[in-house]
Amino acid sequence: MNSQQLDQKVRQHVYEVALATGTPPAISVVTEALGIARDQAEASLQRLAGAHVLVLQPEGREILMAAPFSAVPTPFLVRTPKYSCFGNCIWDALGVAAMLQMDVWIDTSCQDCGTLMSLAVRSGAVSHDGLVHFAIPAREWWADIVFT
Repeated sequence: MNSQQLDQKVRQHVYEVALATGTPPAISVVTEALGIARDQAEASLQRLAGAHVLVLQPEGREILMAAPFSAVPTPFLVRTPKYSCFGNCIWDALGVAAMLQMDVWIDTSCQDCGTLMSLAVRSGAVSHDGLVHFAIPAREWWADIVFT
């Protein structure tokens, strides 16, 4: 199997797990499921991160983000009928509803004043009058995707 084929299998597995559980898998889960060595999995994840498919944790090679899913708690809790998970930002939290094609409830706070906010996505429509503001243009997000 060449590196492109491996990357495709790794990417598919990462998203299958994230969609099923709400969080990206650990490297050990990837290696076991695909029957590959850890160094092969790490190299594949590194290539996928370089292609802006995933974001890896800075202190290791584990997955931090497989958008819209976060591997760590964030201020964007998404509750679905299947599980609760975290979006990396409000855009990603809304993306969970789109990817799962189901109703979700998002608990967060106003990033300006800190007021608690809850909103629902029902039948693809957001049930809140709030405003989503993107301080950084989308073309610049990958300059520091974790901050963005």
